[in-house]
Amino acid sequence: AVVLAHNHPSGEVTPSKADRLITERLVQALGLVDIRVPDHLIVGGSQVFSFAEHGLL
Repeated sequence: AVVLAHNHPSGEVTPSKADRLITERLVQALGLVDIRVPDHLIVGGSQVFSFAEHGLL
């Protein structure tokens, strides 16, 4: 399994359209080699957004 993570230097952790698209593509690509993606985290300042917690995976 792989947990994806990246930061938003602006501090705004809401995923952009591009964040959602790359997550979808990475999940599909990694799935081809049987690698699960249990979560994708966006870190901004002291905040963290979890794709899994928001039902986006």
